[in-house]
Amino acid sequence: MWLHTSCDLTFNIEVPTPFVLMLRPQSGVQQWIAFEEYRIVPTIPVFEFIDNYGNFCQRLIAPPGDFAIFTAADVMTSDYIDQAPGAEFVEIQNLPNNVLCYLLPSRYCESDSFSQMAGEITAGKKLGYDQVSAIVEWLRARIRFEPNRNNMPVSAKEVNVRGWGVCRDLSHLGIALCRSLSIPARMVVGYLYELEPMDLHAWFEVYVGERWYTFDATQVEMKGGYVALGYGRDAADVAVYNQFGPGLQPISQQINVVQINHQSKTPHAAL
Repeated sequence: MWLHTSCDLTFNIEVPTPFVLMLRPQSGVQQWIAFEEYRIVPTIPVFEFIDNYGNFCQRLIAPPGDFAIFTAADVMTSDYIDQAPGAEFVEIQNLPNNVLCYLLPSRYCESDSFSQMAGEITAGKKLGYDQVSAIVEWLRARIRFEPNRNNMPVSAKEVNVRGWGVCRDLSHLGIALCRSLSIPARMVVGYLYELEPMDLHAWFEVYVGERWYTFDATQVEMKGGYVALGYGRDAADVAVYNQFGPGLQPISQQINVVQINHQSKTPHAAL
């Protein structure tokens, strides 16, 4: 399917404030970017780099006053999510080098604390994809998805104790449980078509059967329409913006994802 995504953020800046943004999707195995628009008001120098996880990131210093960021993209993405019940667990010695970092505990995913719990949840399941499916079913049954309730990231341990969370929180717990079974797992942030309520979204991927597969405990059934902006170990790696100065939140934020007919459009890029 063809999707048009947009993200419109406005801040009120008190003092010159450095930002690092992660708002540019890139073409890959599961999505192709045909059009991009990236506007910053007022116009200031922006420098782009690729982080340790392969994400497009932008550096800038926002001047005092109203500061606006607008990004949009036309993206061809899959109509469905690949599923592979029975996909094999990959032995650690056979994992690609760039996947190994997704086995380790991280700031919000204390996987070294969940081995017994993960073993109980996945008892009797075939190693690999089927274990992850059991974890996701457990998350849907035991952890309440409450969008927009909490804006601060919390760890997998905290999510497990309190029993509810936003999409980011459910992903943290799912990732921690998978890693405790030596299954590489990473967080993804981006957009989801027909998400309710519409907002930026987080889900996770696991490496089994010699490739990455998508899982999302917040959705009753898996469907297409995911657009990835960034990948990382947990929320600390995939924030769409980080500011280094007085704490601030956007004074306005608007996210939109709509399906489009791309046949009549000429692919181009405006950056």
